[in-house]
Amino acid sequence: MPVKLIALLAKRRDLERSAFVAWYEEYHVPTILEVMPGIIDYRRNFLPETTAGIDAVTEICFADKASYDAAMAAVCSPAASARIERDQQMLFDPEGIRTSLVDERGGPCLPLRFGPGERLLL
Repeated sequence: MPVKLIALLAKRRDLERSAFVAWYEEYHVPTILEVMPGIIDYRRNFLPETTAGIDAVTEICFADKASYDAAMAAVCSPAASARIERDQQMLFDPEGIRTSLVDERGGPCLPLRFGPGERLLL
């Protein structure tokens, strides 16, 4: 069963959003892909503005729990840990990194179809 790790991330306050996104895509992504084996999907979602202290939501997927465990063991090695820490110092507010495994549900988004006089209640 696939395993998904979500990261809620806050950029450093002194970074412009464009610089944050550029560094993340050009340096952070390759670093993570080099030091964290077994990633089968890696998505970055950048918020248009800081919302609830969050600037980006990252999704990292692994084929199964064993692949996730191997990736976590790899990033805990001294060399990988040092690389990630240096990179994170360039990007993130030290208090602004929150991660969790999630239990993903759902499937493809389907268009909502409403008849006359019907509406979606939230």
